[in-house]
Amino acid sequence: MDLNKVILVGRVTADPQVRSTPGGQSVTTIGVATNRTWTDKANQRQEQTEFHNVVLWGRTAEIAGQYLTKGAMVLIEGRLQTRSWTDKQGQQRKTTEVMAERMQLGPRAAGGSGGGGQGGSYGGGKSFGSGAPASSSAHGSDADAAPSLDEIPVINLEDDEIKPEDIPF
Repeated sequence: MDLNKVILVGRVTADPQVRSTPGGQSVTTIGVATNRTWTDKANQRQEQTEFHNVVLWGRTAEIAGQYLTKGAMVLIEGRLQTRSWTDKQGQQRKTTEVMAERMQLGPRAAGGSGGGGQGGSYGGGKSFGSGAPASSSAHGSDADAAPSLDEIPVINLEDDEIKPEDIPF
């Protein structure tokens, strides 16, 4: 059995680049930085940063272009794909990218409307962070209308108990 699966949780390195194919399909590219920390044999803390190129397609690409900005936290699930091309000097080039199949927005910055700590999910599944469960699927029947950030339900975790009527599903 073969498996090509990538899961990244990191920060966006620059504002997304949104384009369209000649056929009208949206495609967005983003860079995602992930950090790894460890303690070496000399008991010194070490840190290493990796940079990943991510490609998103369709409605997920449009949502990424609308909601992601440099520094935003994002979770990407997808697969690795290597492509090759010939550059302007005639040299053969290759790059390996993450082809996103699912994206989840991380918590919003503390100054955002509606309070911070809220996540959103696009492409299906649940959100991560201290926010609400997924509010929309990029592949569902409501894919034509992106929810505004104020429409995403929030459960206040500071209350002593969670009431069934607070759960949005």
